[in-house]
Amino acid sequence: MKYTDSHCHIDFKEFDLNRQEILAQSQALHINNIVVPAIGPGNWQAVLQLCQEYSTNDFTLHPCLGVHPWFLQTLTIDDLQNLANIIDQNSKQLCAIGETGIDGVIAKQQNNLTKQIQFFDFQLELAVKHNLPVIVHHRRSHNEVIERIKKFRLPKAGVIHAFSGSYQQAKTYLELGFKLGIGGTITYPRAMKTIKAIKRLPLDCFVLETDAPAMPLFNQQGEANSPLNIIKIFDALCDLRPENNEHIAQTIEKNAKQLFQFNL
Repeated sequence: MKYTDSHCHIDFKEFDLNRQEILAQSQALHINNIVVPAIGPGNWQAVLQLCQEYSTNDFTLHPCLGVHPWFLQTLTIDDLQNLANIIDQNSKQLCAIGETGIDGVIAKQQNNLTKQIQFFDFQLELAVKHNLPVIVHHRRSHNEVIERIKKFRLPKAGVIHAFSGSYQQAKTYLELGFKLGIGGTITYPRAMKTIKAIKRLPLDCFVLETDAPAMPLFNQQGEANSPLNIIKIFDALCDLRPENNEHIAQTIEKNAKQLFQFNL
């Protein structure tokens, strides 16, 4: 079986001491594709360079460029124009725009919902312009996120990163053409709302992700997450589904290929 980690920040400093080892182990476990979303101007070039450096014929890191809603305090419209410029120059390398989105908790803390929407809208426009999917961060913001993606009608839709909503919210995203990013949340027994939704939803709407080094699995709280945990997330998904494991693996990989348009 082959696997894709559809959301991993392998460029982060937490991996500086063992990045090459983890990527080698990933390849040995047939985690052959890792999607690497950038979070802001400070790591756009780093993500591009890292993905180029570590990719081989049968193992690929796929870069995405965007601005995460957590890191807008010092950014201006000039940074958005710089993002547009670097995407223009590197669009053929990219598999998505992101990580972007709206975070309701941060919006309340920093009173910046209007700015978050401005940055999100700009990146949705870039996704339309370059015919790329978008990787969407959400937290207590489903209504706002759904409103924006309905407005822009993205041709390649995208993925709702770290989906943790209800069945009805999931259905709304699916109707808009989006996939749902399924990660460590499903390993937590308390996440019953999301677990119940995943049991009911069609298998062709999921992609797997670790969000490493963040989002540790259950019983790994306090530890750095790793793309190697995509296997455990896959096993947790299999425990929730009636289909056999091979069918689940093949379907999930097909989903990733359709979403990001890369060869698996």
